[in-house]
Amino acid sequence: MKKIALIVLIVFFSNVNAQKKDKKIFVYGGEITKEFVKYTAELTGKEKPKVCFLPSAAADSVWYINYWYELCSGLDIEPKVMEVWVSSSSQKKSFEEILMQMDAIIVGGGNTLNMLAIWKAQNIDSALKKAYDSGIILAGGSAGSLCWFEGGTTDSRPKELSIVDGLGFLKFSHCPHYSFEKSRRPLYHENILNNKLSNGYACDDMAGILFVNGERNKSVSLNKNSNSYYVYQKDGKIIEEKLESEIIE
Repeated sequence: MKKIALIVLIVFFSNVNAQKKDKKIFVYGGEITKEFVKYTAELTGKEKPKVCFLPSAAADSVWYINYWYELCSGLDIEPKVMEVWVSSSSQKKSFEEILMQMDAIIVGGGNTLNMLAIWKAQNIDSALKKAYDSGIILAGGSAGSLCWFEGGTTDSRPKELSIVDGLGFLKFSHCPHYSFEKSRRPLYHENILNNKLSNGYACDDMAGILFVNGERNKSVSLNKNSNSYYVYQKDGKIIEEKLESEIIE
């Protein structure tokens, strides 16, 4: 009887571990590209995954939505869009119900601060956490990458770059557009040195990082001149560690 009970327990815990999915977030420094959509879709491990685009930071821009469908043309995916500017009469499913039906969720660029405010008002932040915990792939660039971290620099406010708090799914700070805008890099360094931001990761526009279960797994890039970095302070100085990247197509 003891042997049978032991076998039952082993089978039970083996099934639990098998059902537990890795939590994955793929971030890149700039705007969405066809290559990054393809890479995100491949992370699902499914033949024709449902990939949902969230243009919240761009106020559900019609141009952005059309661009999304153009990017998805020719890819073996089922493209979706979840808009936040809706009414009860036009949308009968909750945001959580929509997101939990997806295999991957990609967040576009725009105003990070406004996007996060809308998400919190609509409980989309909680729905995204539930999706993440269930193994649905999360991804995005610019505002769509910054949102997953504890915080980082943003151009969401008037006059100058400032700090914004993210959702904290990844326990680091983040800087998108790292080499594209001259002010981004020095300001990111300054904020880390002043302990306004934690140590973190920076991405050039055409470079990205895959995180698995909250830790960096690999770096990718669309060309050899675009990179990602781990940026941290040591003995009062900033250390910028360039990450070796795999070139994807």
